[in-house]
Amino acid sequence: MSKKAILALGSAVLAVSGVALQAATDYPLTIENCGQSVTFSQAPQNAVALGQNSAEIMLLLGLEDRMAATAFWPNAVLPELAEANDGVEVLTVEFPTLESVLSKQPDFVAAMLTTLLGTDSKVASRSDFEELGIPTYLSPSACSTTLDAGDAYGSRDKLWNMDLLYKEIEDLSRIFDVAERGQAVIADFKAREAALRAEFARNEDLTFLFWFSSPSPADDAFLGGGNGPSGYIADLLGGSNAIRTEADWPALGWEGIIAADPTVFVATQVDRNRWDLDAAQNKIDFLTSDPTVSQMTAVRNGRIVVMSGAAMNPGIRTLYGAEQVAEQLKSLDLP
Repeated sequence: MSKKAILALGSAVLAVSGVALQAATDYPLTIENCGQSVTFSQAPQNAVALGQNSAEIMLLLGLEDRMAATAFWPNAVLPELAEANDGVEVLTVEFPTLESVLSKQPDFVAAMLTTLLGTDSKVASRSDFEELGIPTYLSPSACSTTLDAGDAYGSRDKLWNMDLLYKEIEDLSRIFDVAERGQAVIADFKAREAALRAEFARNEDLTFLFWFSSPSPADDAFLGGGNGPSGYIADLLGGSNAIRTEADWPALGWEGIIAADPTVFVATQVDRNRWDLDAAQNKIDFLTSDPTVSQMTAVRNGRIVVMSGAAMNPGIRTLYGAEQVAEQLKSLDLP
């Protein structure tokens, strides 16, 4: 669905539901974000988005003319946003340097992960930008985790849900004075979320294992944790995550993966091209050829599906990923 179609459909849903149209933003605007108060004297005109989710939300809101640059893209931009994204500079698909961000002279920086904008960030802390008078915004999904020693991504004691994403879309749309567009996007997403819930009945025997990537077949695999976005996708489709850890991004050896014995194995496609196993097809080749791994129930029964790796990060791509998996489930022989 195109960006224009999403906004049109969302507006129609708002009209039918009788929801009042959103008023223009009254500046100065103060937003409470991740325990900090951030004040905007006007709508940003030269924003930098650190992370695919932050960037794609801005693009969905039609803000490409106010975006100076983006960075950190596990996957290519959504096809319906490609034209808008073509005019926005990509600093890097990996972690950018603080210097490269500041070279764009941003008047606003939004980030999707604490590793991009946090105390132990690989890029900068929020205070680094605040000292320069640059307001920042961190995704509510990122600051809803509990950070443990040695775990940069944190853990969750309850299942992630789309309400955190809707809060993010609403906040950003108010910051940029496009609140009506934000409500249209939220309305579209809520309708799609409800449609998936209605389509898939609860199945206690249905479990999913989400494999993001690995440096090599001999290394531990980076997986989607039980309460993270991957767990949300499994729950939305009537099942559960075979990986029960509270950590968002656990790394597990193949002995542990085999023991998890998922009903469905989700091999993600990651476009950044850091490791060979970023590619979904390379994951599938390993799963089906390794003498031990190939004997897993899901592999033997051909229950391997492909999903965008970006869907395993909390954000708009999570719903798109759920829709990807849902379409493929229809052709599988499930218990």
